[in-house]
Amino acid sequence: MVAISTSQPQPDSDVACATLARGRLRHPQFGVPRRRINRKGRIMKKAILIFALSVVAVTSASALGVGLVPIPTAQKTGFERIREADLRADLAFLASDALQGRMSLQSGDDAAIQWIAAEFAKTGLTPAAENDKGIASYFQAVPLLEYRPNAAANFLSLQVGVTQQRWQAPDVLGGYRNDIEVTAPLVFAGYGITAPGLSYDDYRDLDAKGKIVVIFEHEPQETDPASRFGGTGNTRYATNRVKGMIAQAHGAVAVVVIAEPNRQHPSNAERFTRIGGSAKRVPPIPAQALLDDDLRIPIITVTDTVATALLAGAGATPQKLQAAIDKDLTPQSRPLPGASVTMHFENSVRSRGVSYNVAGLLQGSDPGLALETVIISAHHDHDGFSGPEIWHGADDNGSGTVGVIELARAFTANPVRPKRSILFVVFCAEERGLLGSLFMVKHPLRPLATTRAMINFDMIGRNEEASEQTDGLIAIPKDTTNRLNLIGAGYSPEFSRTVHAANRSIGLILDDRFDHENALNIFFRSDQFPFVMNDIPAFWFFTGFHGDYHHTTDTADKINYTKMTKILQLSYLSAWRFADAAAGPAFVADPPGDK
Repeated sequence: MVAISTSQPQPDSDVACATLARGRLRHPQFGVPRRRINRKGRIMKKAILIFALSVVAVTSASALGVGLVPIPTAQKTGFERIREADLRADLAFLASDALQGRMSLQSGDDAAIQWIAAEFAKTGLTPAAENDKGIASYFQAVPLLEYRPNAAANFLSLQVGVTQQRWQAPDVLGGYRNDIEVTAPLVFAGYGITAPGLSYDDYRDLDAKGKIVVIFEHEPQETDPASRFGGTGNTRYATNRVKGMIAQAHGAVAVVVIAEPNRQHPSNAERFTRIGGSAKRVPPIPAQALLDDDLRIPIITVTDTVATALLAGAGATPQKLQAAIDKDLTPQSRPLPGASVTMHFENSVRSRGVSYNVAGLLQGSDPGLALETVIISAHHDHDGFSGPEIWHGADDNGSGTVGVIELARAFTANPVRPKRSILFVVFCAEERGLLGSLFMVKHPLRPLATTRAMINFDMIGRNEEASEQTDGLIAIPKDTTNRLNLIGAGYSPEFSRTVHAANRSIGLILDDRFDHENALNIFFRSDQFPFVMNDIPAFWFFTGFHGDYHHTTDTADKINYTKMTKILQLSYLSAWRFADAAAGPAFVADPPGDK
């Protein structure tokens, strides 16, 4: 699960602006070329109270004291093929020291990629991609650029008349994949959102062409359950990347993001710092970007001090500007007369590499419906190693990776196949900004228009526990040993109903708390999100945070394998329903508020 550093934009696709090494393990059949690639934030006093309501709404058959629904006979063989022993053995390998934390573009992740392909081949899945010679392959090549921003050289400056102010890290956070310097007039664009379906446009009557825009994080009215921006949860418009795509579509040349001055949660930078672990590594983990990324303008984040200076000529304080927007969704965008900003970015290292999405296909049994697709996915990369320290990534996301493989075994072992085809895919470079899934929605292996549903696994192996990242921000149930968080219900209530119906055979407690909070940015932080941006019903199955998230202590011995097995059983039954139903679940482009 990506932590969403402020050093890189948050995920999206170009739909947003339309509507918006060491040694090497090598499998003899599936080897791929080796690549070398030259305190605390403020803790909020208010916990999110919606937890008390949301957990009541998601129950299981066993919790209600009734018997579980029998497994359909036609699906039973595959269901029984899901084995806890497999998960233990696979995860012991994937999260071992030998794979060195599976950092994207490093040899440990290369080994993981080859192993996944070999396991797909053993199940009999059909290779779903092609190599550069047009030959069927399990590998979808994802060209990447790796870079390290030079914090000592990078800066942002503000010129107003003859007065100039200049800032560097830590007041200026982020970087850009290319070495650039851009100078342009500054304009304020509110939250930076153009949302036709919500009748809201921060760029209405604002000329952003050739300008640098300064915008708030998050989105309007996020503490209002009745807000048309999805109530208290996040919508697709709240991410920095989406806002960057919108700004680019309006002709802007760069984006400066500032935290909402009236926020009731940590800023994105403050939240990221609270994670600790790899978020505070020295030197930092290098940034990566898609070589052919549709987002072509830089996005940086600045502190409150810089924000106040940038908006000094706005005619109102930042606090009043936000309050005016949030009051009745009236945009407050405006030029900032006489203000010009210069951004200077250079990198100490820039090099190219290739990672791989690994994808295999189970062909559907119905001649017509087989052309349609259900996706089961995860990501294989994590945070690598630094000296003797290894970020093992057992839960994040070794658990999801071995889950996809186990379901591939289950479906191929079943004598009856579902009507629709199922694409099993394990994405690359999720931790670097959902790069593998962003690439796939731009270069789909199966048509997005006929993709009916997606189940994405990211961290499905642990019990949710208190951690510094979540303290004071979201309530955690006392007992999470049988609890699974479902993320994405607002965009497809039918999807949610299908999973709940399948759960009558399993008995997990299903929880939707994360769909009703906005402090942790959960909705954007895994590989289902680029598919949601393309109007595909996609849910993220997630067992929650814990103190080992993005730490070296995320190891295989801490996994709750019994719960993980039940989650995969639920996923198997849910995927069957999606693959056999007369129609896929409907997608809701602009979910209503909480009430």
